[in-house]
Amino acid sequence: MDELGRYTLYLAGALNLGLLVFHAFFWRLFRWRGELAKLSTLNRSVMQIMNLCLMALFAFAAYLSFAHAPAMLTSPLGHALLAGFAAFWILRAAEHVWFFGLKAPVPVLFTGFFAVLAGLYALPLAIAV
Repeated sequence: MDELGRYTLYLAGALNLGLLVFHAFFWRLFRWRGELAKLSTLNRSVMQIMNLCLMALFAFAAYLSFAHAPAMLTSPLGHALLAGFAAFWILRAAEHVWFFGLKAPVPVLFTGFFAVLAGLYALPLAIAV
């Protein structure tokens, strides 16, 4: 179990790093300079702050998944973190379906990706219980 749990956390950490990089390119990918200029200063700022905070969360989740995998697999605090990250990704997948639907391939792909991340954090917790 320890080995499987560690590998799932390492994979989850790598996926979080991938999301961190992906979100770092949001300004360019979504042409935010022009698109966000259409919003009020408040809404423009909120969008960018939320993206930066998500990037910090992804970095933190990756760090914990790589550097503290044994503690996450064996301690009550680690189990709480696993449950919290799994819940975050389940909620994210559900929100993706709510806002984008599942009629196009890209939303289906992202929803599946978020569900995989939820599973990577839930699996070690389910095995430990």
